[in-house]
Amino acid sequence: MAHTSVDAHAARVRSILARAMATGTERVTLGDALGRVTASAVLSPVDLPLFRNSQMDGFAVRAADLETGETTLPVVGEIPAQRGTPAMLAPHTTVRIMTGAVVPEGADAVVPVEDATVVDDVVTIHRPRSVGEYVRERGSDVTAGTELLPASLHLASRHLAVLAAAGISDVEVRSRVRVVIVTTGAELIEPGQTADAGQVYDANGVALDAAVRACGAEVVAAIRNDTDDADQLHDSLVAVAAGADIILTSGGISMGQHEVVRDLLTPLGGRIGHIAMQPGGPQATGSFEGVPVISFPGNPVSTQISFEIFVAPLLRRVAGLPAAIRTSRTLVADVASIPGKRQFLRGRTVEGGRVEVVAGPGSHLVAGLAASDVLIDIPESTTDLKAGDAVETLQL
Repeated sequence: MAHTSVDAHAARVRSILARAMATGTERVTLGDALGRVTASAVLSPVDLPLFRNSQMDGFAVRAADLETGETTLPVVGEIPAQRGTPAMLAPHTTVRIMTGAVVPEGADAVVPVEDATVVDDVVTIHRPRSVGEYVRERGSDVTAGTELLPASLHLASRHLAVLAAAGISDVEVRSRVRVVIVTTGAELIEPGQTADAGQVYDANGVALDAAVRACGAEVVAAIRNDTDDADQLHDSLVAVAAGADIILTSGGISMGQHEVVRDLLTPLGGRIGHIAMQPGGPQATGSFEGVPVISFPGNPVSTQISFEIFVAPLLRRVAGLPAAIRTSRTLVADVASIPGKRQFLRGRTVEGGRVEVVAGPGSHLVAGLAASDVLIDIPESTTDLKAGDAVETLQL
């Protein structure tokens, strides 16, 4: 895999993860359905509205009783928005009715409160009314058996509302991709602890967990191997691999003496090497007990950019999320790039559709990545760009 192109490695990752991305389905309650993706079209089991009801607080009337100009009618009752079927409305009478209440048989229009004058249970209506005015007919929104929601829809609150309105309490959705996250390095400690000389905080564990969940997948386990011991890593993975679709690792794949992921994957047929990319040159792929393993370098910027380039697009597609936006922008200042390597520079968009480089290319500059909102994608064959030149950017 030495000096493999970014596109070639991306194709390999897609191939390795193809089966993992072919998820099944499951039924979830509406309370757990936000952000999930419908597995098939959802049909309405009922008409909506469920019954004829009033659009306004007012008076239910027979339109034929109001054919003359000003009409006076006795108010013979009240219909609140509650369970039950009201009595038929007799000719030349009216009843008070509340918004959402059942319109009684015999009534075919509603007069809003503000369009009537009431004195001692007698209402004066000042003009004729049309049949159907302020009456919501049964099934006027949706009829039973018609499609409420299509397949492959990313569920938002408005979609859950229509399901609930139709009396549906659960929905079949695509299963989430289940991910195990592994961070490696004897120098790693938990954020919040006091760092001694030589120790660093495990930013990759936090970043990968958040990135995986943001892409609509599920983190089923997170492992920190802080011993650089391949046997210990093996045992840790044995305990969780059966419940995973993908294993993502950071660190332990370079050319040093304590490369724990390399030591684990190599005997299992893993491919470890470099691709023509900065940051993120070291990359690896493999399999552990039938679960595909995608391995990133350990420097935190390399880990995060590698995830965005190779794995995030696949997870987002399965989760029904839109692809990250690619946009052409113009450079604020000159940029020099390394010959033969595809660079992903941290960038910040500025006024006028332009983009400026944030910090340097170093894979340890996490503050620079945090201050960025795009990656500037510089092709392998490009070494020098001038202010005003167009570049492709990838939204973070």
